[in-house]
Amino acid sequence: MTRKGGLIVTTIKIKGMTCNHCVLAVTKALNEIDGIKNVKVDLAKGEAVFDEGMPIDMDLVRTGIKNAGYEVV
Repeated sequence: MTRKGGLIVTTIKIKGMTCNHCVLAVTKALNEIDGIKNVKVDLAKGEAVFDEGMPIDMDLVRTGIKNAGYEVV
């Protein structure tokens, strides 16, 4: 987690992504969480980076990713 201006920039590692469909599913799951903005999912690195407009409960992030079929590691 880093700060950029007034935003918190968070990077998470995600296990189980294998294709662009996975990238879209993870992006959608993260975009559905209030307060998350500018989601960028990198398949090659197995990670997602996003801005938090307000502090986000990481349990919500883990649950959203899990419900999409992936795992935050």
